[in-house]
Amino acid sequence: MFIRQLKYLVTLATEQHFAKAAELCNVSQPALSSAIRSLESELGLVIVKRGRRFIGFTEEGERVLGWARQTLAALEHMRQDASASQVRLTGTLRFGVIPTTMPIIGLLLGACRANHDAIHYTVRSLSSDAILRQLDDYEIDIGFTYLDKRVQAGFEVLPLYRERYFLLSPAGAGADTPAGAGLRAARWSELGTLPFCLLSTAMQNRQVISAAFRRAGVQPTVVLETDSLLALHSNVQHAGLHSILPHSLLSVLDARTSKARVVPLEPELTREIGFIARRAPTMPPLISAMWSAATELDLQQRFDALLPNAGRA
Repeated sequence: MFIRQLKYLVTLATEQHFAKAAELCNVSQPALSSAIRSLESELGLVIVKRGRRFIGFTEEGERVLGWARQTLAALEHMRQDASASQVRLTGTLRFGVIPTTMPIIGLLLGACRANHDAIHYTVRSLSSDAILRQLDDYEIDIGFTYLDKRVQAGFEVLPLYRERYFLLSPAGAGADTPAGAGLRAARWSELGTLPFCLLSTAMQNRQVISAAFRRAGVQPTVVLETDSLLALHSNVQHAGLHSILPHSLLSVLDARTSKARVVPLEPELTREIGFIARRAPTMPPLISAMWSAATELDLQQRFDALLPNAGRA
């Protein structure tokens, strides 16, 4: 059994296509297929369901795939540990990031790169559920996600900040609206007449916002749904819509100069955000480096200072 056979298997699982997997592995498709058949022969079982195209894995193949992922992850951690004894840490750190924190991941990577400039990163935008699955399957190393009891069970957890939501409104909002009335804050119960653009209903962020509206007895008028924070901001600027966004977004989109108004919301809606990683006897060096860099950032103070009336309780 060779490491390259395990790599071929994991790549095939990711790509779900023989030709694409072979291209990523820099081998021909017959070579990749032959290597997997050789592994099947060595183990005495069928791993891949075969037809004219990739169909999937057998039940036995799924178990082998799980061991392959763990083996490759352990090998990568061994390499990282070896590099930790050198002057520069090297290797790849794989992130799964919920969409609402994607705009600020650069703050964390920048802090890590300041001390370890030879680390390579891959960042995927994933749902919170997908992050948990891919951590369990050794497809990512760190999740940047919502923290709750379900998430924290069995994982290493690093709380980073509590996300606070605000109303983003067009700069020209009428004086009869919460955004145009010059109020220190808007109440959820006052938002029923506004046209909104919000994230799609499948996203956890939207579910939290919808719950806040229900508690206030409000049925919001949703004109646009999207999975893009950038699209939400654009539609507030140019389409006269309103949105509800996490205050961390203000660190990359300066609403004060972007034809939009930031209005705090009452009662305040918050969610705890942080890192999660697989629990291990010893934290792998690259994850440890990222952990250390993140603990040196006071993200809560940074983001809270961007809200109007930041000093309020």
